[in-house]
Amino acid sequence: MTMGASLLVASIALAGCGSRGDNSGDTNSGDTGGNAKVAKIGVIAPLSGDLSALGKGIQHSVELAVKQANDNKTIPGWTLEVEAVDDEGKADVGKNGATKLAGDDKVVGVVGNLNSSVSQQTQPVFSAANIVQISPANTGPSLTRGADPSAPARPYKTYFRTCTTDIAQGGFAAQFLIDQGIKTVATIHDKKTYGQGLVKYFTDAYKAAGGKVVAAETINPDESNYAPVVSKVAPSKPGAVYYGGEYPQGGPLSKQMKAGGLNVPLMGGDGIFDPKFIELAGSTSNGDLATSVGEPTENSEAGKKFLADYETAKYSEPSAAYGGYSYDAANAIIEALKVSLKDAKDAKSARQPTVDAVGKVSFDGVTGKVSFDEYGDTLVKVITGYKVEGGKWVSVKSANVS
Repeated sequence: MTMGASLLVASIALAGCGSRGDNSGDTNSGDTGGNAKVAKIGVIAPLSGDLSALGKGIQHSVELAVKQANDNKTIPGWTLEVEAVDDEGKADVGKNGATKLAGDDKVVGVVGNLNSSVSQQTQPVFSAANIVQISPANTGPSLTRGADPSAPARPYKTYFRTCTTDIAQGGFAAQFLIDQGIKTVATIHDKKTYGQGLVKYFTDAYKAAGGKVVAAETINPDESNYAPVVSKVAPSKPGAVYYGGEYPQGGPLSKQMKAGGLNVPLMGGDGIFDPKFIELAGSTSNGDLATSVGEPTENSEAGKKFLADYETAKYSEPSAAYGGYSYDAANAIIEALKVSLKDAKDAKSARQPTVDAVGKVSFDGVTGKVSFDEYGDTLVKVITGYKVEGGKWVSVKSANVS
């Protein structure tokens, strides 16, 4: 799905979010001296509002990667800084934020956005400025393959992502429900790019697997009363409700479903996979389901180290669902900067070489092998299914859906 200051201090002041007390020097702890040149990695994501729990995890994970690169003097003669911009999860705000980052000559790469609908507006801005953009969370297939699935064409060669797409996630979710004996579903989405696309790919795969969609409804993302849509869906008696959207609406929808007598699991994608969903849905969320990209971070040794390093850094917010993907995205840019900044006279002149180098990176990251195909998509296509048990998300099954 889809964040992110002369040093980190300015970033936090502009974004209105705290990190860990006194941040002076956080992204510059490996300064190579007063003569070191500066290059910035931007972060653009929702750092305020309903989705800030995910956005701040993206920001801090990039900060960690940059701090470690500076500490290790990964790029001799250069100091890396983080420039974080709040897109509020809104397309117009995101476009303005991208324009701001593109206007900073020291910015050589950007991690973000969280939301696919926001990236649709930021992609052309970064492309025009030859700035590489790597999303840790966008799952909309059209961002890398264009609007026509039958004739894929890459819209912007500056855009990459470390997460897989809704084609993989929707297909996995469909089979996940079929395997549990749920042969009928109702679908609901929030009319946004992410939610609408997720439901489409789920529906196609579910029907192909022999399932039946007995109702298809929508909500407006600014609504809070879902009783009308529940009353429309309930008479069809689905075995589950598949929701395309994010946890600020998904949690209350789940709660109101059960209160309205629709006592079946709500299932969603990575947009609802956050503890906040369970908090909003309440105790009746036990049994609800979700899919998310990748394996649980704590399942690998690299993931365990990332989580331990993140905890040691004492960030105020957790890494959340996209922490590992954000860390890998930042490190993909850093790997490219080893090449592009080596003989560069300034950061701006390294922008296009950085784009070229990102397309060739290959290293073992937190989320697996980090490398990209000809469309800018990750080569790692692992999806995990989760279930709410005892008020927590518990992993049930992971699969490589390549």
